[in-house]
Order: sequence, then structure tokens, then C-alpha cells
Amino acid sequence: MSADIKALDAPVTDLKGVGEALALKLARLRLETVADLLFHLPLRYQDRTRITPIGTLRAGHEAVIEGEVVAGEVVRGRRRSLLVRMRDESGILSLRFFHFSPAQQQQFHPGARVRAFGEARAGATGLELYHPEYRLLSSDAPPVEDHLTPIYPTTEGLHQSRLRALIDQALTCLESAPEALPDWIPASLRERFGLPELHACLITLHRPPPDADPDGLADGRHPASRRLALEELLAHRLSLREVRRHIQQDGAPPLPSGRNLQARFLTQLPFALTGAQRRVLDEIGVDLAREIPMLRLVQGDVGSGKTVVAAMAALSALAGNCQAAMMAPTELLAEQHYRTFRDWFAPLGIEVAWLAGKLKGKARLDTKAAIQDGRVRMVVGTHALFQGDVHFQRLGLAIIDEQHRFGVHQRLALREKGEAGGLTPHQLVMTATPIPRTLAMSVYADLDVSVIDELPPGRTPVKTVAMPDERRPDVVARIRHACVEGRQAYWVCTLIEESEALQCQAAEATRDELVEALPELAVGLVHGRMKAAEKAAVMAEFHAGELDLLVATTVIEVGVDVPNASLMIIENPERLGLSQLHQLRGRVGRGSAESFCVLLYRGPLSAHSRQRLAVMRDTTDGFRIAEKDLELRGPGEVLGTRQTGLAQMKIADLERDADLLPRVSPLAEALLAQHPEASRPLIRRWLGEQAGRYGQV
Repeated sequence: MSADIKALDAPVTDLKGVGEALALKLARLRLETVADLLFHLPLRYQDRTRITPIGTLRAGHEAVIEGEVVAGEVVRGRRRSLLVRMRDESGILSLRFFHFSPAQQQQFHPGARVRAFGEARAGATGLELYHPEYRLLSSDAPPVEDHLTPIYPTTEGLHQSRLRALIDQALTCLESAPEALPDWIPASLRERFGLPELHACLITLHRPPPDADPDGLADGRHPASRRLALEELLAHRLSLREVRRHIQQDGAPPLPSGRNLQARFLTQLPFALTGAQRRVLDEIGVDLAREIPMLRLVQGDVGSGKTVVAAMAALSALAGNCQAAMMAPTELLAEQHYRTFRDWFAPLGIEVAWLAGKLKGKARLDTKAAIQDGRVRMVVGTHALFQGDVHFQRLGLAIIDEQHRFGVHQRLALREKGEAGGLTPHQLVMTATPIPRTLAMSVYADLDVSVIDELPPGRTPVKTVAMPDERRPDVVARIRHACVEGRQAYWVCTLIEESEALQCQAAEATRDELVEALPELAVGLVHGRMKAAEKAAVMAEFHAGELDLLVATTVIEVGVDVPNASLMIIENPERLGLSQLHQLRGRVGRGSAESFCVLLYRGPLSAHSRQRLAVMRDTTDGFRIAEKDLELRGPGEVLGTRQTGLAQMKIADLERDADLLPRVSPLAEALLAQHPEASRPLIRRWLGEQAGRYGQV
């Protein structure tokens, strides 16, 4: 192929030997251009740069050996195999092949010289190499490799040797036309941030020198790996900045404070706002008054009062003659928000509509029509709110609860809801799952962040205890005591299996056991396979005090608010993340009564599990718990796989590369200030089609 300036953007079919069939296999690895091959990094490395004397070889070690064939014969054991005995000056070992041809057998005649590579194992004849790579040597034997041998991620039907040959072609192209792959981080910034040059990093990672640390290379700790990881993190941050710029291209309706309406709302509440709530509302108020769309995340611990903040923001939109919509990730949570907003807004003469998947037929059509013609100005629902067939007359504010369950693309979809009026709605996104600051800098680079870091007065901290499963009868007695005193309790079932069906079966079995053990109590059940109406009915009974004990799966993790519930039992807590445990614990302690959370574990616990449960016992601070969760489980687990972009990185690993995150923001700012033209090519290099979907290129 020609090494012109465009060569690295060329399709892989331009490479020698790549036809349609091979191109399809490469496409399974998302290798479609020559440049894609350069960024397809090895999983690990083999050292084939030196010949190891047979006598020094140890079981479990990979090595290149060279020697003379002593004998080759087919032997019969449990499996028929070709056994080749070979020796050098230091010792003797065997090559064993379970799959071989007669021609292959004839190659291994006594006196033939062979060079082989493989892992030494203890076998029937001493040390053996099973199915090694080998070559027969003539008098002018070629030298051994001059660099470590890469082992790449591959796919069925694509052998390592073939993939290496293709990447070698790509590297040859890079070396002959280095300008074809620009280093979008200029030399001045590389020097300032201590970064090596891109081309050198790629060559090092594909062809490491013999003295390179193969473990450091494979683990991503080598400076060359770190440079690429930082560049990828930078591209993701720039892409989120681009999302923000893209959203804010259109104007937004400037919304007045709505002070009169908000004051009437506050007078009917049985509590006063905290200082933290007022501070966050001031920040929101400044955003809403501007003619560019607000993009603000509100983080707040369980019970910190985010819903009241959302209601106050919604009233600003309504006072500005706009509509407001609130979206929640589950029908259970959305329906609870609907009831809350309906009860709060009814005294103000404001109708609240409800829209979710379960709303069917004429009721759904009527609601959609009322939203479209503006008769209803406050709407609460699930993601059904933002489907293509739902149209708003003048949507001024979109509120998204539990933001970590949605992706960036769902925020972008909100722009379409304001297109009719040429405006983009303001966006307020909320989460009760605190995210450590360094992680938030990368995950929510398109959002301004506000934190409600104060709990309302009168909230009694929940006391947490960990108890082994053998004390189950004591826990049941504790439930009886609490319910006899007029309180209510939750029992949450978790399983290690991912199957929702198995979790529901476990919850049903637990409910049956507790009904038998506590015949004097009314016991209800909620799980994910129940119909939405059934779940809502059970929750309504529990909320009304008609049920004493609610057995549930983690479907009740967020949003369920029953102030009379003072006891939470979480079964198998060692199988959940700290943040999820904290969310579940937050279902109690919502009233003035002393509340307890019992972590009912099955021993023996690992040291890691003991440490995690100790964190839950020692603190009720969601931000401290989030930091510990990040430390113990890593960013990928904390964020969850739904967080778009960061969950599907090619090279960077948020856990391994967490220490790089503080450098990403200043590097992004410097690049945009000094070399803004480099931003989009960088995004395109690392996000490809995703960048196009987000409207960035």
C-alpha cells in the first residue's frame, strides 16, 4: 500500500492480504481503518528475545528453546500424540502434539535442528512443551526476535500471527509517514504535563525493547500506556464539553424566580428549608434567569431534600409560563414523585399529570394531548415522557432524577422537546448516589455541580449493625417488637445470581417464611417481575400503614418514603456495593423515631467484605461512603455500566488510572485555550461513531 498522508485513514482492505472475509473478522474487533490497528493494544507480551538453555527451564515458564531432535514417535496413552524428544548442551525435554499430520511427523527426524516457543509443563517424560510454535532451522538460523512479542485481543478465525502481520504493516506505514497520525497534544503541552510523544508510545507498546517490563506494559502502568490512557480520558472530557456546547447552542426561556408562587408553596410545608437547600436554589435561580440552557447536577445524600429543590425549580418554570417535566428511572419512583408533586401543588391550583408506560388507551392519548396544547404544565413520569410521540407546548425545565441510571444521549434527547419553540429546556439532574469529586470531573464534565451537604433537622441517624445469618430468629423477634410498637419494617432480599427470576423466587420464599414466623403481622411483597399496578398497590398499602412488613428485592432502592418505617433488614449485604447499601438504608430513618438497619450476612466473610460492612456501621455520610466505595470497588462499578462513554473505554481504566483524572481537566482547559482546533480530531479518534451520535462532529 502507498504510505501517503491519508494512508492511516484508509480501510483495512487497503492492507496487503486483507479481503472481505478477513475484514469482517477485523470488524468484530472494531478494526476498520489502518489507524484502528495502531490503537489495538496487546493484552500481554511474550519474551522471545533470548534462547533459554533447556537445563535452566522451569515448569510454568514461557521460553524459546533451540536444540537437536533425538527422536520423534507417535505414542498412545489416554490420547494419541506425537512426542518429539530434543536436547541441547544443558538438557533434554519433549515437544508434544495432540493434533498433527504425517508430514509434520516426518519433519522431526533425528538430527533436525528446531527452535520452539511455549510454556514448559511437567509431563510424563519430564518437562514438555504442548503444541509449541516452532520452526526447523537450516545452517543460517535467523536471529531471535529483537523486541517482546505482543499478544493481542482477537476473535474466532483470526490468529495472533495474522493480526501481528497486519499491525506490522500499520506500523510500517506510521514510520514512513508519521504526519499521517498527528499528535493532537502539542509539544508545549506534552512538556508541561510530562507526556511522551504519541508515535514513540505506539511503537513501544507494539514493539517493546527486550529490557522493558512485560508486566508493567500489560498492566497499563508503563509511561507509554499512561500517555494513551490520559489522551482517551481527555477525549471523553472534551466530548462532554462539546455536548454542553451543543445543547447550549439554542436559547432557553429565561425564567423568573417565581418568588410569590414559591413563597405560597413554602408556607404549606411542615418544615423549613436547610441552608444547603437555599444555597443550591440560589445557584439554580441564577442559571434559570439566563437565556442559555441550565445544565446542573444536584448531588445530595439520602434524605437531604432534593425533591423539594426540584419542586421549587419547577415553580420557577410554571411562573414563567412554561411547562416542567420530571423523569424518574422506574415507575415505582416516578409514581411516588407524582403523588408528592400532586399533593404539594394541589393547594396552589396546579394540576400535575402522570405519564408512564403503563398508562394506556384513551387516558394516555388524553394526557399527551393536554401536554401538547399546554393545558397541563407539570408532568411527572418515566422515560416515556421523552418518547417521540410526546410533544410539549413550551417545555422550560426538564428534571431528571437518579441521573446515574441515564446516559448523556438521553439528556441530548431533551433538546428535541423544545425545538417547536426554538428553545432548549433548562435541565436539572439529580442523584442520591454521591460521586467523588475527581470522578465527577470526568463523568459530568458537561454539567455544573451543586451539592446539598446538610440533612434536615429532626432526621435521626440510622444505627447499623451486622449480624450473622445464624441469628435470624433474633432478627425476626426484633421485627415483631418494632411492629407491635406500631412501627413498620423492610426485609430486602438479594442474591449473587444475576437472574431476576431467581431473586424474585427468593423474595417469595422469604415472604412465606416470615408469614409463618410472624402470623400476627401483615406481610407484603414487592419484586421486579410484578406488574406495575401490583407493585403500586402493595406500596400504597405499606405507605398507608396497612402492612407491617414489606419483603422486597432492591427495587425499593430509591425514592420509597414511608416515615413510619424504622427497621431495615438487608440479607446478604456482602453482595451489594456500599452506595447501594446506603440507598437501601435510607428507606428508614425518615421520621423522628429511632431507626435501625440490620446487615444479615452469611459467613465466613472475606477481609474485604468485613471492611465494607464496617464502613456501613461506622458512618451514615453518603459522600464518605462513596469515596470508600470508589476505593474498594473501583470507578466502573461505582458508576455502573449505564453511564455512557466512560463505561466503554478502549484503553483507559477508571480504577487503574484514577490518579490521572485530576490532570485531565487542566489539560483540557489548556488545549481548548491554546489549540482549540485539536479538540474535535481528538474526540473523533477515541469516540468515533459515538461522537457523531452526540452531535460533536
